[in-house]
Amino acid sequence: MAALLALATAVFVTSLTETLPAGLLPAMSADLRVGESAMGQSVTIYAIGTALTAIPLSAATAGWRRKRLLLTAMAGFAVANTVTAVSASYPLIMGARFVAGVAAGLAWALLAGYARRLAPEHLQGRAIAIAMAGIPVALSLGVPAGTFAGQALGWRSAFLSMTAITVVLLVWIVVAVPDHPGQRGGGRAPMLHALRVPGVTPVLFVTLVYVLAHTVLYAYIATILGRFGLGRSTDLVLLVFGAASLVSIWIVGARINRRLRILTIAGVALVAVAAAALTLPAGTPALVYGAVTLWGLGWGGAPTLLQTAAGEAGGEAADAAQAMLVTLWNVAMAGGGILGGVLLDRLGPASLPWGALVLLAPVIVVVIAARRHGFPARRADSTA
Repeated sequence: MAALLALATAVFVTSLTETLPAGLLPAMSADLRVGESAMGQSVTIYAIGTALTAIPLSAATAGWRRKRLLLTAMAGFAVANTVTAVSASYPLIMGARFVAGVAAGLAWALLAGYARRLAPEHLQGRAIAIAMAGIPVALSLGVPAGTFAGQALGWRSAFLSMTAITVVLLVWIVVAVPDHPGQRGGGRAPMLHALRVPGVTPVLFVTLVYVLAHTVLYAYIATILGRFGLGRSTDLVLLVFGAASLVSIWIVGARINRRLRILTIAGVALVAVAAAALTLPAGTPALVYGAVTLWGLGWGGAPTLLQTAAGEAGGEAADAAQAMLVTLWNVAMAGGGILGGVLLDRLGPASLPWGALVLLAPVIVVVIAARRHGFPARRADSTA
């Protein structure tokens, strides 16, 4: 458990480093004398760093021992956040953010597989759920806390706090996390082979389109809430979303070893119901909070479900499948922001939940169709 909690903290550091600038944009842009839109690209360049390097770096480091690779990735976060905190140069900070994205690509391709190796086979899904709990904790608690610290003590203190957490985490990993060997054959991770394994392609498709649909909603949640007169309650709405996501992770962790397929279908369905509720022309705050609660319950366990599905479908090529999943995840996040912006500019805020609904339709079709490979029914039956 100590090792799994260390991995969960690594996930927390990865997620919070990515999203922290969102709550500190005004202060960062004023201090660095750039526009807020330019400062906002610090999130974009992080995602680009992850998307561009996850697959090639996963291939190049496939033969590395896992503990060494994890320590390298976390050290990258410590360096990047320190440079961000102390630099007065916008280009240098953007470079540091790119380095943080590269470190994230290494970490995300590694963490789920590492968590699986720390548990016996019948508890591997639960182990991944514990590790992935760092995501909603970062989004629901970390971002508000970092924003508050930045407002009270200055935005640089928030990034220095991230460095301090990461240094403690490095010691924790050295002491508590057992080591495991990399893949045989050095850096030749079988990316193309993984795509030919039955089940990998459906999981990757679901990842790409599902994350795209989620991001269309999440990236523009403040705009969507404005339709219902709740624009000033975005922080509270996101807190409800984060709390529901934590409940989702607990449920998924308890049931994933027997019910991966059912949980995935139910999760997509819940997000679709939430999107449908947000298409209504008007509604009470209770309706909106109910929709966001369903959204969190459906989405919170998605990283665990998809990482587990990719790992199991990939078999011996699991690390390669995980690296491709990480890349597509970040491509979908960037694409969701772009697609949402196009919908918003051309059709208005009411089109955003409709766009998510259209994207969710093929997702649930593919999950249902991938009954033999990807999201198999037999897996649930055989372990029940």
